Amino acid sequence: MLNERDRFKHVSYLWDETKAAQLAGDEVALLLYRSNLLGADLRLTNYGGGNTSCKVNAIDPLTGQTVEIMWIKGSGGDISTLKRTGLAALYIDRLRSLKNIYKGLKHEDEMVELFNHCIYDLNSKAPSIDTPLHGFLPFKHIDHLHPDAAIAIAAAKDGKQITQDLFKGKIGWVDWQKPGFDLGLQLKQCLDENPGIRGIMLGSHGLFTWGDTAYESYLNTLEVVESCAAYLEANYGKKGPVFGGQKIPVSAPEIRKSQAAILSPVLRGLCSAERHMVGHFTDDARVLEFINSNDLNRLAPLGTSCPDHFLRTKISPLVLNLDANADLTDPDQIKAVLEPAFIAYREMYAAYYQSCKHENSPAMRDANPVIILYPGIGLFSFSKDKQTARVAAEFYINAINVMKGAEAISSYTSLPRQEAFNIEYWLLEEAKLQRMPKPKALTGKIALVTGSAGGIGKAISKRFIEEGAVVLINDNDAGRLTQAEEEFKNLYGKDTYATVLLDVTNNEEIQKAFDTAALAFGGIDIVVNCAGLSISKPIEEHTDKDWDLLYDVLVKGQFKITQAAVATMRKQAIGGDILNIVSKNALVSGPNNAGYGSAKAAQLHLSRLNAAELGKDQIRVNVVNPDAVISDSKIWAGEWAAGRAKAYGVQVEDLPAFYAKRTLLDKIILPEDIANACLVFVGGLLNKSTGNVLNVDGGVAMAFVR
Repeated sequence: MLNERDRFKHVSYLWDETKAAQLAGDEVALLLYRSNLLGADLRLTNYGGGNTSCKVNAIDPLTGQTVEIMWIKGSGGDISTLKRTGLAALYIDRLRSLKNIYKGLKHEDEMVELFNHCIYDLNSKAPSIDTPLHGFLPFKHIDHLHPDAAIAIAAAKDGKQITQDLFKGKIGWVDWQKPGFDLGLQLKQCLDENPGIRGIMLGSHGLFTWGDTAYESYLNTLEVVESCAAYLEANYGKKGPVFGGQKIPVSAPEIRKSQAAILSPVLRGLCSAERHMVGHFTDDARVLEFINSNDLNRLAPLGTSCPDHFLRTKISPLVLNLDANADLTDPDQIKAVLEPAFIAYREMYAAYYQSCKHENSPAMRDANPVIILYPGIGLFSFSKDKQTARVAAEFYINAINVMKGAEAISSYTSLPRQEAFNIEYWLLEEAKLQRMPKPKALTGKIALVTGSAGGIGKAISKRFIEEGAVVLINDNDAGRLTQAEEEFKNLYGKDTYATVLLDVTNNEEIQKAFDTAALAFGGIDIVVNCAGLSISKPIEEHTDKDWDLLYDVLVKGQFKITQAAVATMRKQAIGGDILNIVSKNALVSGPNNAGYGSAKAAQLHLSRLNAAELGKDQIRVNVVNPDAVISDSKIWAGEWAAGRAKAYGVQVEDLPAFYAKRTLLDKIILPEDIANACLVFVGGLLNKSTGNVLNVDGGVAMAFVR
């Protein structure tokens, strides 16, 4: 197997004979194994792209007869993580018999519902539009992938001839056509007219390859893609510099990151005209090669070719006419420069929709760009959530790879506008969108919760993520932050959070935190000032150090974080929420509490002052007052617990019960209770409320605000 591995330079040979042998005799298990290996190499296919299948004999439960069944990736799956539950299983004879009632291209979409009459396994995933493409071919194992190297040939002006010459007639060619029943018939016709071919190139689309076994199909796929990639590599530079050569110099990494962090909230605000978007930024070397080139302004407006690319990235990107070293310090000035470009893009998109729409086309969707290219700096993408934005950027890099390859061997051709529209506003795609779950309360929102590696801050962050937000997890304790990062990754996945070390009294770390949020997500919508500490001492024992520390972290920290948040929120101009986690102690006087209690009172009044000032910006400022939240609290792990126990004449271990008994509801307060209160303020039902205080203390009469 080592020899096999070594002969591939442009794709990854991952087949493990030992693992495969354990699956011998189970063709469906081998299909899944092959699919996962193919999906693990992004040079072979992109996220959610491609389709794999196998055909096996099985017993028909109704007749007891042996029948041929096709197992194929179901609609909406991703082959890198494909499991048996993601497959559809259909009777091949029934599927093929549908050609007897097929009435032509105008009736393509009607055929999809008929796939359900061919289902063999009642637990099947919904069959995808690619089902007939696999079904009409006779091979036991089939791979349909979207490798950049193959699409570069498929999207080249001379792609058909190049395919013929490169593979000596062993790879067939079918011109571009929207996936569907007729395309399946065309694949079968291509095979009939070219017996002995090992695959078919789909114009502007992708690649079909096959084999009699899972391994043969896998190996065939790798060999064909390897040949495509090697051919492209051999031709780079023969016609001249890649993308016409470099037009502008590459900015230093620190400049790229700095400019992107400053600009991202402005772009996000402009892209969020219809709903809150989440962003992604990359200055990948492939992006820089393209956006800094002489051919950028010629190629970018053409858009992409492969339907998978196009559906994720829209008709074309927005290219910013902005110098890489432009002064971005004045948001209003930058908006004045950028707004005409956004207006022009929306007008272009509306004109595209109007000129291409059909009588039954769905209503026009958001006209803002998904991909934004900033020459010299990088690529921004904006979509409904982080994963979708990140994947859109990855797909555009796929498109860049395709353009680079096609230009090296011929000239790049994109989908005609009408064909692109027919894909984007395909009624089947619209039906898929309508079936998707409704957005959660915080979908599209970006939150920074200070002190979120533990206690109340962690509980708030978890609640926000569960309701659709992305969160910047932070702490001033590196070890605690590392533990929290691992926990959030395991619970929610990498696209729900970013992390940064943050001391709320440190100006540089505060700036870094907001820059991190801008680069990771595009900006900030919700800031929860939760970081804190407590010192419980009689007045005579309080030191200047105690006093300064309390006021620096609790009061000045809240002020500084709010100040930085407001700067970002004003750039976005889409409003926002500031939530301050204060305390019952802001309202109630208690023993041995002069420093902490007065600092909490200052936090509370600072919140009122900020609410009064920021209303004009649609920034709401509200307060949640917890009391005695002991679970997972770093504060209570220190001297505070001992100090409070001493003040009340009880043992430390008896504090939870003591605090509960003094409440009207006789309840112990948990971090999750505070998180729920925060969600009440930011979840959309209280968008017209600001300057409020919500006590979550089990009912302490002395703390009643009114």
